[in-house]
This record gives sequence, structure tokens and C-alpha cells, in this order.
Amino acid sequence: MSKRLRWSLAIVFLLVVIALPQFISSDYYMHLLIIIMMNAVLAMTFVILLRAGMLNMSIAAFWGIGAYSSAMLTLKGGLSFWASLPLSIIIAACVAALFGAIIVRYSGLGFIMPSLIFGFIVPLVFATFKVFGGRVGLIRIPPVNTIPLPGDADIVFGSTRSYYYLLLVLAVIVVVVTLALYRAWTGRVWRAMGLSTDLAQSVGISLFRYRLLGFVICSAMAALMGVFFAHYSTNIMPDSYGVFKVIYVQMYAILGGVVAPILGPIIGAGVLVVIPEALRVTKGFEPMITGAIIILILIFVPQGIMGLFRGRSASEVQGLFARAFGYRLRRQRPAPASLPTEGEPAAERPDGAGSEGEP
Repeated sequence: MSKRLRWSLAIVFLLVVIALPQFISSDYYMHLLIIIMMNAVLAMTFVILLRAGMLNMSIAAFWGIGAYSSAMLTLKGGLSFWASLPLSIIIAACVAALFGAIIVRYSGLGFIMPSLIFGFIVPLVFATFKVFGGRVGLIRIPPVNTIPLPGDADIVFGSTRSYYYLLLVLAVIVVVVTLALYRAWTGRVWRAMGLSTDLAQSVGISLFRYRLLGFVICSAMAALMGVFFAHYSTNIMPDSYGVFKVIYVQMYAILGGVVAPILGPIIGAGVLVVIPEALRVTKGFEPMITGAIIILILIFVPQGIMGLFRGRSASEVQGLFARAFGYRLRRQRPAPASLPTEGEPAAERPDGAGSEGEP
């Protein structure tokens, strides 16, 4: 696919996403679109780090840090949404920098297990201390403030459609930043680290610096979605930000295809949000049917939906996860030459060895 055609399809897709709410009158379906978009962005952060050789299990924790930071700043500090938005992202980025400076020094399980433990600790902290509302969480979080414009054209966030367009703007910012990073030297370094850390180090790449940069950026993106979700739902609970959320995020990415860092998460989130909703008519059987559909897709399309369209093999996706877990992939050795049959001359070795009298 040519670059011009790719950009044309991207523009058409964006125009469709912009125009879609004009054909949907139900707030319920608008809510589904919001959930799909938010989960897709979270899955993008997972894919970015996975392609850099890191399997991050703390995505939901930083999603929660963003949500609780903004909720506390608006409820306790009296700030507006627009003031709490950058401050909450900075708070999450600082936490990610401090925590990441410890765990990004390690790879494989040395990175996975601390991020998993952190994913358990953060919601536990929110549920333990009363300042965060305990297990009940925080309620009556102020909605997004009106944006004043000249005349009577103020942007009021009082409908699901207005929140959809706000999230669309935030998602586009994330996508633009992601594409810019992938096309810059940083993205090339991440891809090199995902292929081989030894090779990256051999050319003078600082693994610590670029791994920490990726961890902080992805954590800030997850926090951005947390800020939006807190003011969209107006109430948050610590159980929403547990490790099980990370498993769902991983499923969105794997099902859509981790070989496509943008479209893969979007398609995966769309499929895994729409299918359970469509199966509600089965009255309680939707989890079992949804699980069966996911298993069948992963059996027949293990490289993910986008991997199938891009002609990627399942071994490429397996290699990404294997390297993230710290396994070194062995190169397939050529099959040993068969012994000559009786009366057939032996094949000469390329180094000239194997002459008469040599064992």
C-alpha cells in the first residue's frame, strides 16, 4: 500500500468518525463509541511498549492515577477540568518517572512482575485511604467546564455527543504523537530494542533512557484517558483500575493485531465491546459466547485481525511477546546433510575439510 493511499484512507476514516454521531440519536450507542475509543487509546499504549520489548502490566494503575488526580484537584482543590488536565498528566508522568527509573533497568519478568505488583497496589491505596473515598470511590465529580467563545457559540459539555467529540480530539492528539514518535529516531530505537536489546546496545543506544521515555509517555497517555473518564462518568471506584482491566486492554491489542499500533487496538476494542453488547439477547450466555469467539479468532488468526490483512505471520507476534518475557529466540539451524548412500560420493565441505585420513 502506497503512502498516499494510506493517508487517504486515514483521512476518510477520520471524516467517518467525525460524522458518525450525526447519524446516531441514542445516548447508549454514543456511550459505546466513547468506551471503544478510550479502550483503543489504552491498548495503543500497551502496543507501543510491547514493540519496544516491555510488557506493561501497570496501564490501568496510571489510568486510575490520572482519574483520581483530576477528581481530587477539582473536588478538593476547586480547579476546573481544563486546569486539572495538565496537572494530572504531570502527576502521573512524575510517578511513572520515579517508578520507571527502577523497573526499566530490568527486562523480562524483572520488568513484568514489578509493574504487575504496582498495578495491584495503586487501586488498593485508593480503596484504603478515606481521602480517596475508600471502596465507594469519589462521586459528584464536576463535569467538563464550558468553553467560552465570542458571541453565543460557547461549547457546552452537557450531552454524550459533546463528550464524544472531546475524546476524539484527545485521541487524535495521542495518535499524532504516536505517529510522530514512530517516524522519529525515538520510534526507530524502540523498534530496535524490541528486536534485540543486544543489537541496540552494540550501536550505542542507551536502553535505560529510551525505555524510561517510552514508559513515561505511555503512562501519561493512559492518565489522559483517566482524566477524561473521571469527568465523563462523574464517579470513579478503585475496582475499575485493577489488573483485570489490563487483561482486557491486552486482549484489545492482541485481537486487533499488535503489528498495527494504531488500527489494531481500534479494531480490537471495537470487536470486544460490540460483540458482548450484541449478545445481550442471549440473557447471560454472552460471556461464554464471547469467549468462544475470541478463542476461535486467536486460533485461526493468531497474528490478529490487522496482522492477517498485512500479511504478517503468527511467529512475528509470538516473537514480540517472547522477547518481552526475556526469552532469546533461537535461529532455526539448517537441517544436517544426509549421509551418502553406498556408492554415492560424499559431499565436499565448504571449508575443504573432510579429506582422506581426517575423522
